[in-house]
Formats: sequence, C-alpha cells, structure tokens
Amino acid sequence: MIYDICHRTRYSYASPVRFARCNLRLKPIDWDGQRTEGHTLTVEPSATIGTTRGTGYPVNVTRMVIDEPANELVVDSRFRVTVDRVAPEIYADDPTVGEVAAAALASRDLSAVAPANYLFASTMVPIEPAIAEYCTQELARDRGIVEAAYALTRRITAEFRYDGNATRLDTTPAEAFEKRHGVCQDFAHIMISGLRAVGLPAAYVSGYLRTYPPQGKPRLVGADATHAWVMLWCGPDRGWLGFDPTNACAMAGDHIVTAVGRDYADVSPIDGIFLGRNKQSIYVSVDVAPVE
Repeated sequence: MIYDICHRTRYSYASPVRFARCNLRLKPIDWDGQRTEGHTLTVEPSATIGTTRGTGYPVNVTRMVIDEPANELVVDSRFRVTVDRVAPEIYADDPTVGEVAAAALASRDLSAVAPANYLFASTMVPIEPAIAEYCTQELARDRGIVEAAYALTRRITAEFRYDGNATRLDTTPAEAFEKRHGVCQDFAHIMISGLRAVGLPAAYVSGYLRTYPPQGKPRLVGADATHAWVMLWCGPDRGWLGFDPTNACAMAGDHIVTAVGRDYADVSPIDGIFLGRNKQSIYVSVDVAPVE
C-alpha cells in the first residue's frame, strides 16, 4: 500500500516568542516492510534547519532554531511511504518467552536495534510490580513468544478504555494502569513495562495508522493522529515484531513507523524550548492518505 503522509503542527503564542530551539523527529526511519520517498520539512516563519542525524536508537533528529520574534510557528512534514507488511503468524516452533529472554541476555549486538537497549527500565517506563503481575499472566516462560504477545495485546485492548481526557503526556504507566483508561501512549508504556519485567526487550514505536471512515462516508482529511504501539524482540530468527495494544492487533500494512525508542521521551515528534510567556496553544493535524 502507498500512503501520502502530512503531519502539521501549529503553535500559537500569547505574545511574540523571541527565540525557539526545537528537536524534530518527523523524518521516518528505515524499517523492514516500508520504503520512504521524498520527505520534505517546511517551517513558517523561516527557521534555521540543521542536518538530520541519527541517534543511538532508530530515530532521526533535526534541530530547528528560530531567532526572530514570532506569534505563530507552523511545522509541516510530508512524505510518501510504501508499506508491504503482513501481521506475523504464530508458529508451533516459535521460541518461548523464556528462550527469548535468555537469548536477549546472551546477545552481543551493539547496534541501535540491539535487544540490550530495550531490556531495562527507562525514563518514562519504570518496572511496576502491579503491571508486572498483570502482564505475567499472559507471559508464561514456556509459552510461544508470538502467541504470548498477541494474548497480552488483546487483553490490554479488552480491559482498558481509550479516553483522550483521562491522561496527560507525563502520566506514568502506574497511574494509567490504575485508572484502566488512557490513550495509545499509555497502553504502549504499560505493555512495555510488563514485557521488560520478565526480561523481554520491548521498544516504543511512534508512527501513523491508517484509519477508515464510517461506511458510506468520505475520508476526513486531517482527522488522523500520530499513533504509538510496541515493538517486541522475538528472538534472533523472528526479530522485531510490532503489536498494537490500543487496537488488539499486530503491526501490518496500516501501520507506518516513524521512530523507535525506549519510550515516548525518545521519539516525541517535537520538543524543545522557547523564550517568551508561558501561554501557548498547540494544534496537530495528521493526514494518512492512501494513494489510489
């Protein structure tokens, strides 16, 4: 499937901002099953845009600096991506949860996708006893890794309610777990915490998800949003597979990967600082348009 992606972020400030410096993580990484073409980045008002560079994780970072007063800042990211990916199947000879955990500890890989990078607690995903106990019920050590991942994914979808008003960007996994409400970021953090608790390498994915309009209705331009899900290392043979605890499914042709890190802090689309008064409004519009 081919998609045209447009991700627009508009900041409106109560008074002119004299200086702003931001990190943009909007250029998609290379990942199995997808190919990106022609990424463009436009900023208004004009800004100094640095060279996009990689990090210690599969994330592309671009530094942006604005040094003239501005009441509004618009960042527009566009690209075309071809996705050729199907949901992973469960095989009888899949490694078990215990075997994958042991293989992760034995791995000597030092690359950005090395399992060792995603084994331990991170800034936004501590190991929480309550979450560990909950997730371990689906993660028996003798259970096949892909079967166990699907089971945990579906359980979180079934037992947690999507609620955009229940949490904030800085809500901890423990808080979202106690409420049983949240958004895709919360569900991904909860699942990652539980997977790491039993020694499984788990990463946070930032990207996009194709959505479908109600039957008989046209697709709404700009109605989509950024999405988050989980990447689980399933052993050296099966590698990294994606699971979406918000939608009870695995990563397939409707998922577009932008960045992969330990948690949201590693892959936030835009962060940074500005000099000015602290009142601002942020509007984000994402359009994932299939190319017919």
